Amino acid sequence: MERQPCVYILASKRYGTLYIGVTSNLIARLYQHRNGDIPGFTSRYAAHHLVRYELFGSMELAILREKQLKRWRRQWKINLIESDNPQRADLAPGLGLAPVLH
Repeated sequence: MERQPCVYILASKRYGTLYIGVTSNLIARLYQHRNGDIPGFTSRYAAHHLVRYELFGSMELAILREKQLKRWRRQWKINLIESDNPQRADLAPGLGLAPVLH
């Protein structure tokens, strides 16, 4: 999964803090978040579990979706996550990354 525009949602734990981001390389971006290479929100709140991602044909469409999701109420975001991932499992191991151990 290289150079594919994507919106992703990270969570700190099952009912924890949510983070929404956009990238063109999901694997690389997750690696950066998990290793603390990006100081800020995700490192401060330990939001490292990939609970949802959506792929897009262009970065412009991905950015529009990211902005839309960021305006949503928390419960709407939770409903969206649970529509495809009811247990809010970390999806990153399915993409080839090691599971988060904390």
